[in-house]
Amino acid sequence: MNPLSRRQFLNTSVLAATGLALAPSVLGANDKIRLGLIGSGGRGRDVLGVFLSNKEVDCPIVCDVDDAMSAKAAQIVEKSRGQRPDTCRDFRKILDRKDIDAVLVATPDHWHALPTVFACQSGKDIYVEKPLAKTIDEGRAMLEASLRHQRVVQMGTQWRSGEHFKKAVEFIQSGKLGKIGLVRGWVYLDWLGGVGNPPDTTPPPTVDYDFWLGPAPKHPFNQNRFHFNFRWFWDYAGGLMTDWGVHLINVMLWAMGPEHPKTISSTGGKFVLHDNSETPDTQVTVYEFPSYTLIWEHKVGQNNGLYNRPWGILFSGSEGTLIIHDEGWEIIPERKKKSFEAAQFPKGPDERYPHVRNFLDCVKSRQQPVENLAVGHHVSSVAHLGNISLRTGQKIIWDPVAEKITNDKLADHLVGVKYRTPWKLPYRRRT
Repeated sequence: MNPLSRRQFLNTSVLAATGLALAPSVLGANDKIRLGLIGSGGRGRDVLGVFLSNKEVDCPIVCDVDDAMSAKAAQIVEKSRGQRPDTCRDFRKILDRKDIDAVLVATPDHWHALPTVFACQSGKDIYVEKPLAKTIDEGRAMLEASLRHQRVVQMGTQWRSGEHFKKAVEFIQSGKLGKIGLVRGWVYLDWLGGVGNPPDTTPPPTVDYDFWLGPAPKHPFNQNRFHFNFRWFWDYAGGLMTDWGVHLINVMLWAMGPEHPKTISSTGGKFVLHDNSETPDTQVTVYEFPSYTLIWEHKVGQNNGLYNRPWGILFSGSEGTLIIHDEGWEIIPERKKKSFEAAQFPKGPDERYPHVRNFLDCVKSRQQPVENLAVGHHVSSVAHLGNISLRTGQKIIWDPVAEKITNDKLADHLVGVKYRTPWKLPYRRRT
């Protein structure tokens, strides 16, 4: 597919953001929303429970390539609804069913794009976990599919529905902090340590390992590349930058507006861990936006982050500083200006529930959800660009309209994606 023109790019972004031209809702009897679960691991089961807390949601079928995982998900549905759902290993069996209105995609990152695109083609609405995809090109294909097939698609970065995040963003956008020139996000995780160096083995008999790999490169089964720890291998994900970073970058971009970075420079590596994981345990990334600088950093094996917080987001303005952290948010005035009084605000209620509720309401109303794919693609792309700079060792220059890195061919190659035969991604921009 040829790159979009600037006019086409802007029209696509506006369409996605405003929720225009969505297909009418076709729900089941009594306005039931019938959900299919694709990916029944820990995160999938957790979000499934949130969906089932809404009485209008039924779940007739759950899917996983690991029968042990789908059995656990089926137990959750049976306990909640009194009826055991069907199970399958191939997600396409869910998409073929006429009694499914929406799907929850909670697979590893390398399996986000294809189920989402195919679900759009089959007329389903989709709640897909973050990051949007493993690569920028996959995210663009997912956005294109949602627009062509007029689907409601929500990315599962639930902080976008958090009440205290919303209030902090409103304070920032009120202008009371003055001119904001620096935004900073950090994650220091002492609970995340090494995963060891287990040998390659044969996959468990309950697992269709070739299907688990799917479009990813062929690799012998290793327990560290499977289930939760897939996050730390480049074939399947992007490490802490795309696991935790997407959450924080989401809030930073929400507050600062729709700008795209001009240049990205990242450094780091495996300085602490001695295991077979691949993604960095230490990383610092600097983004040059047109009107401010954004810095991301993470470290594993430590809890003492900036301001003695394990994670946080800092907005540094000419009139003061706002910090969002694990206990809520606070404002600190500049000592020579005192434009406002220092104050602290507590963390709000669990944001997972309103985030899922927003998606369900949009399935019915055909409006775009708060974390629509235009937003999700923007946020995820910024995180991916940090990893691309790190992996190539280059300061990269980004063209957001063409979605192209203009100064380094290897870095630009990582914007795209190469699938293992026979998998093919519709709507991809690069061949």
